[in-house]
Amino acid sequence: MSARILVVDDIEAHVRLLEAKLTAEYYEVATANDGPTALAMAADMLPDIILLDVMMPGMDGFEVCRRLKDDPATRHIPVVLVTALDGRADRIGGLEAGAEDFLTKPIDDVMLFARVRSLTRLKLIIDELREREASGRRMGVIASAASRLGGNGGRVLIVDDNERQAERVFNELSLEHRPVLEKDPEKAHLTARGPVDLVIVNATAKDFDGLRFAATLRSDESTRHLPILAIVDTDERSRVVKALEIGVNDLLPKPVDPQELSARVRTQIKRKRYTDFLRDNLDHSLELAVTDQLTGLHNRRYMTGQLNALVNRAAHGGDPVAALMIDIDHFKKINDSFGHPVGDEVLREFAVRLASNVRAIDLPCRYGGEEFTVIMPDTRLEDAHRIAERIRLHVAGSPFRVANGEEMLTVTISIGVASTHGDDDTPEALLKRADDAVYEAKSGGRNKVVASAA
Repeated sequence: MSARILVVDDIEAHVRLLEAKLTAEYYEVATANDGPTALAMAADMLPDIILLDVMMPGMDGFEVCRRLKDDPATRHIPVVLVTALDGRADRIGGLEAGAEDFLTKPIDDVMLFARVRSLTRLKLIIDELREREASGRRMGVIASAASRLGGNGGRVLIVDDNERQAERVFNELSLEHRPVLEKDPEKAHLTARGPVDLVIVNATAKDFDGLRFAATLRSDESTRHLPILAIVDTDERSRVVKALEIGVNDLLPKPVDPQELSARVRTQIKRKRYTDFLRDNLDHSLELAVTDQLTGLHNRRYMTGQLNALVNRAAHGGDPVAALMIDIDHFKKINDSFGHPVGDEVLREFAVRLASNVRAIDLPCRYGGEEFTVIMPDTRLEDAHRIAERIRLHVAGSPFRVANGEEMLTVTISIGVASTHGDDDTPEALLKRADDAVYEAKSGGRNKVVASAA
């Protein structure tokens, strides 16, 4: 898995060494020697990862990281701070500035590549979500992102058999979050399927394999995207690398430092809320793409796709498919007499009545304007006619209350009914027969159901 990496260091020898190592692993590498240049390059090339030296003259790595994370265009780029320092204050300062992790000089090649691969996977997911969201915005089905990424804490599941350590983590997180403690990995797996923002697992647990538990979460569709923070013993180098390889998002070294714990948890929850926001926006855009916004029914595009599959199945020996084509009588008069807002109320109320009078397997859709269709799988013509008559009676049987209840309108509908026949039938032919039957119903005085004779 390749990636574009920006290496930032004021010492040329360090830059060239990292560049050589990364290039040998087929990464695309760009370099900068100071903070301002790094910011400009990051905004221009939008790398997948930034390896950023802390100790630089002028603008140090902490300040560069803060500026990257403050800029909406670059805040999603993972930043790994590279430092000769291994002090607690520097780690916490870097995490609070928004860095994803630290690498200490001299850099361990195995840890470097494990961390790069892990962050590349994360960046690919976020990039795909951002791309789809941007496409939705261009199409006008997603509003511009004004996400609420804040909030007071999150729900954190702690999976740990070390009672003293688990209690310290629980107490520390209780100040800001809503932690839940579980010792049994099977029960913890069930809990993780609920509303959880982060899982903290002890990778050095005695009574269960913490890494196997993390791998189980990653293989389960319902928990695949849940962030995992593993408590690790940094001396167990192979397990630390394995944790990153199986998809653990972040590592917390033992003994647990309360401030570092808080900073890493805050970062993971904030990122989860960002990706959740992107996914929710995508779900919303997909819903808008197949849903009529005024009535809440499926739209013509969605209906066409479903009808094609059903008619094709019927043409190959499957059950028949029926279609109702429905037109609201004299709808133009309603708009002209009462205005378009009242007309919209009528359409919404009719959609509710239509949806409540068809079967669960039926597909009511808004075809366009005041025209609606109902696609009815496994339905013969006579059965569809009976359901259409029920819809007509329900609509005509009670007035529509509109204009905040100040007006009562009598609304009627005309319905054409058609059903598939023969192995050469097509969706277009089925809808045409239903449409012709609607025209016949309207010509015959309206408020009628007419079945296609063809």
